[in-house]
Amino acid sequence: MAGKRKKNPAGSTNSYRGDVLRVLGALKVAAADQIQRIGAPHLTFRHADKETPSKRKQARTASHTGALSDMRKHGLSENGGSTETGDSLRHLTTKGLQAASYELRCPVTEMGSTARGAGSSGASHPMAVNETVIAMLRPKPNMAVAVDPPHVQAAVDAPDSIGTIASYWTEVSLPATGTWNAPGKGGAQADIVLTAPQD
Repeated sequence: MAGKRKKNPAGSTNSYRGDVLRVLGALKVAAADQIQRIGAPHLTFRHADKETPSKRKQARTASHTGALSDMRKHGLSENGGSTETGDSLRHLTTKGLQAASYELRCPVTEMGSTARGAGSSGASHPMAVNETVIAMLRPKPNMAVAVDPPHVQAAVDAPDSIGTIASYWTEVSLPATGTWNAPGKGGAQADIVLTAPQD
């Protein structure tokens, strides 16, 4: 156990680090709260006994915040500013994008940029795009691990989601010139591209 603590002093697990890689690989920049709501939605229904909303949020995002801390130590993620509400924004480094490409089963050449500097002005547009993706994903809690307050049933009874986090890409270049992997100047960018033929 001592070896694991030296490598990951925040105590993160592979599954939480995988959540971070998948979410940031697809969304490029996100807050720990958004990563948690996509990667581990059952945590949203825990810690209801905490006195304030901020303490509940801190408790439910602690695992992903620890994963982000360990990934930052390993050079996979970086802090990138904060939102208007004070949430820290996170994004992947080039090394982190390579790891995310493995998690998302996508060539690194198709992963896009690292979103460096996206949070310097609060990232209000990317945060709105992320909330749109979350609304379409509608991640459902795993009832085997969720505490079962009455409002959980509404989440379980909601319509099925559209795709998985791997079905979504943000800030996708639509080149007017050049190629898909090396777009030329003058092209547009799509906020969200969804590829989910099964839906």
